[in-house]
Amino acid sequence: MSAVPESGYPGRWWHSLPDGRIQCDLCPRDCRLHEGQRGMCFVRMREGGRMVLTTYGRSSGFGVDPVEKQPLNHFDPGTRILSFGTAGCNLACKFCQNWDISKSREMDRLMDAGSPEVIAAAAVKLGCKSVAFTYNDPVIFAEYAMDIADACHDRGVKAVAVTAGYIQPEARREFYAKMDAANVDLKGFTEEFYFKICGGKLSSVLDTLVYLKHETDVWFEITTLLIPGKNDSDEELRAECKWIMQHLGADVPLHFTAFHPDWKMRDIHATPPETLTRAREIARLAGLRYVYTGNVHDEEGGSTYCPSCENAVVVRDWYEIRSYRLTDDGACAYCGARVAGRYQKFGRPFGARRIPVRLEARA
Repeated sequence: MSAVPESGYPGRWWHSLPDGRIQCDLCPRDCRLHEGQRGMCFVRMREGGRMVLTTYGRSSGFGVDPVEKQPLNHFDPGTRILSFGTAGCNLACKFCQNWDISKSREMDRLMDAGSPEVIAAAAVKLGCKSVAFTYNDPVIFAEYAMDIADACHDRGVKAVAVTAGYIQPEARREFYAKMDAANVDLKGFTEEFYFKICGGKLSSVLDTLVYLKHETDVWFEITTLLIPGKNDSDEELRAECKWIMQHLGADVPLHFTAFHPDWKMRDIHATPPETLTRAREIARLAGLRYVYTGNVHDEEGGSTYCPSCENAVVVRDWYEIRSYRLTDDGACAYCGARVAGRYQKFGRPFGARRIPVRLEARA
């Protein structure tokens, strides 16, 4: 099957420069482009003197997942979510776990098509309560993601961004105005790590997190992938947790997940489970109420506990929900204390499996 053709969809957030180039104002990279040149993300290009998005309506694949896989543990637990991504990325993480998609410079990965209306309709038909923009960062296909979010909202479906949060203020305001929830990848907690390992700036991501907390109604959770010897020291973990407590508060869920050797960091061994357990303990001692471990089998680290009576209110085994003891509005069934999050009436949980979906046939 041939790839879906590139789009020349008009891009937003750019301006002309005195030297004849145009500057992309979407993310902190500020790419300056001559005619026919692409930005670092590869999917935004100058064409005919304007910015265009080449991946509008194009996807590297669709699938139905449990919402917990994003990971989101406090956003409609147990529901199914329609996940998809495109290609490219505006960071250059050497440890990328989805490098074949996010680092793609070949458009033959984009084998499926879907207009915003088709995607929203498919979500309804598949019983999905939300749609996730994931696999690669939705910031770089923001116009497409925002239009999909609008189409989903028209049908009562929610929109979720799984992102590194690397975006400029004006675009950030417009993008998150369309989102119901987000998982933000806080990749480390030093500028050196971001510069040398990710090719970005930590300060820009922290600005996004503060913006989400204090200027939006978006429910968000944070994920930090722990890489042995790179961002997993007690000192760095304490600094991250202290900052979250001070600037975001105790109720923002934090997920510590295990690294596996990939992309340009195949010489580093996988994260030991003990590292995740240690990180979770550091975060809990810092005062964070909802701290999780991921990419390892750890029922305790994957479950949600009431911050008041400390009973397990959502017991998870990987992505399987084994026990659910919350009311429809998110109160603990044992003591009545509020558990932070966004909840709806709990039904039969979707489970851990992923179901691949082709939208062309459905369209």
